[in-house]
Amino acid sequence: MRLRRVLLPLVHSFQTSSHRKSSLEHIIVELIDESGRTGWGEIASPADPFYGPETTDTAMLIATRYLTPAVLGTHWDHPREIEATWAKIRGHEFAKAGYSIAVWDLFARANDQSLSSALGGTRTTVTAGVSLGIEPTIPALLSQVDAQMAAGYRRVKLKIAPGWDVDPVRAVRAAHPHLDLHVDANGAYSDTDDAFAVMRALDAEGLTMLEQPFAPRAFEAHARLQRRLRTPVCLDESITTVDDLRTMIAIDAGRILNIKVSRMGGLTAARDAHDLARAHGIPVWCGGMHEFGIGRAANVALSSLAGFTLPSDVSGSDKYYSRDVVSPPVSAVAGQVQVPTGAGLGYEVDDEAISSHTVQTVDSHVATV
Repeated sequence: MRLRRVLLPLVHSFQTSSHRKSSLEHIIVELIDESGRTGWGEIASPADPFYGPETTDTAMLIATRYLTPAVLGTHWDHPREIEATWAKIRGHEFAKAGYSIAVWDLFARANDQSLSSALGGTRTTVTAGVSLGIEPTIPALLSQVDAQMAAGYRRVKLKIAPGWDVDPVRAVRAAHPHLDLHVDANGAYSDTDDAFAVMRALDAEGLTMLEQPFAPRAFEAHARLQRRLRTPVCLDESITTVDDLRTMIAIDAGRILNIKVSRMGGLTAARDAHDLARAHGIPVWCGGMHEFGIGRAANVALSSLAGFTLPSDVSGSDKYYSRDVVSPPVSAVAGQVQVPTGAGLGYEVDDEAISSHTVQTVDSHVATV
């Protein structure tokens, strides 16, 4: 087993409500079974504790100290069995997700299945949307929206924050009256009258959804907001477990769910959340963490499940990286991404690209399956 910490520069810097980033550092998980077959995963944790409490440093610690010992030497027939060996670890969903992806990839390859098929996916293509960060000016933002629409994307998500919300959204809506448009605050707003006034103003702009305006645990505030808006509230950071989703449903704290493999601790938990949301008639889509090609391929496979009825953040790799770690890179044509049919993730991992951007390597022993 090998863990490689990989640093890739972004082709365009990206700013959220908390910070701007020009590169990303993720951990590639390489899980090798006794026959020499390899399963690939990606720990897509942010470098800083702004989206959530995990960072690349904490993920590497949990991976080497707890997850690798749980995997090595353990015999399993299905990913759910091996994931049960680390269930006692509280939190650290990003680290778990990287191992979950590798286990599912290995499982699918061993059974000569695509990852999509192993998960129960039925779609052959996935509709992709793009996420645009906070720009220095409104004209710069409009230029980015125009470029992505010219590339074939028909859903655009705008990052917002206090002071960068109503005016840029109105400008984009005025320029593109029929665009599938939604906003994401990443929990940047406090539960105040001023924040509710901003959300009511945004409610008039015909948005597909208003994503995570308040802090992750502010379920009651989201429920009060949802009662006052026509626009569906979508929860992201709030939903790290299926029990969180049950809370959202019980108090109507949101009417759309963003499922992120990384945030929910892996593909098994993400699929369980999809199944519960679908049973309750809640539309879902797959959010992203600017994954490299390995994590992005897992997101594409997950998005092939029937309940993913909204465009997912699985846009082409070229939007983020000049050279990705899979070959060919994940690509979108007219806003559509083909679901691979080859075994496992369905992409060839570019070991040279990984090696040339690796800043740390940790080797362990062979896994069993």
